Amino acid sequence: MSEKLLVKRPIYPVIGLVSSIVILVFGLITAKSAACIWFLSGMWMLFLAFGYWRSCLAVLPAAALLCAVLAGITYAISKDVQATYAAVNRILAICVAVVPGLALPPIDLVRNFSTLRVPRVITLGMMITLTFFPLLGGEVRQVREAMKTRGAGSFFSPQIFYRAFLIPLVMRLVNISDTLALSVETRGFTKEATDCSVYKTVNLRPVDLLFFLLVLTGAVLAVVL
Repeated sequence: MSEKLLVKRPIYPVIGLVSSIVILVFGLITAKSAACIWFLSGMWMLFLAFGYWRSCLAVLPAAALLCAVLAGITYAISKDVQATYAAVNRILAICVAVVPGLALPPIDLVRNFSTLRVPRVITLGMMITLTFFPLLGGEVRQVREAMKTRGAGSFFSPQIFYRAFLIPLVMRLVNISDTLALSVETRGFTKEATDCSVYKTVNLRPVDLLFFLLVLTGAVLAVVL
């Protein structure tokens, strides 16, 4: 993820993760309800109030594009306004649910999981997942820049896409995976349940509980109303 999206005092990582799951699940369940859009809007405003405004703004372009494409496809196939409304709500639920993850430093999640004695396999998996996609985006940009520098031609040509973009990208990702494996091993990360210490613990605050309570309240109201 981009460091520009990080917040200085993020929500307690586990609560942020559980809140994302709650928002996603209830957003999908109530997608056909008129209250769904109010629920998702309320969650988006809640993130703004807790300092996640960079992440909230970052998801808007993707949400608008995906909603427009999916709404057009759904309506063209079904000719059903209700189905189109539900499809848009499902996309919005996903976009709102990813906001905490975009603003969460991976190291905070690792520290939190280590403090709670979560199995190391899960901790490593979450850390690698959070860092992989931003890394992939950076590699794609570098390969595209290399193509432009060498005058490779049109990106949309199948032959050029395969030889000048896909193969270099795969080779770079293979090298990165080897480097990542060595880096994890060098830093002492193992899959075994060994005793470990946490240099800087992530503590649960009253504001974190308030945040989760507001998320649950919004989810309940979305179902009841």
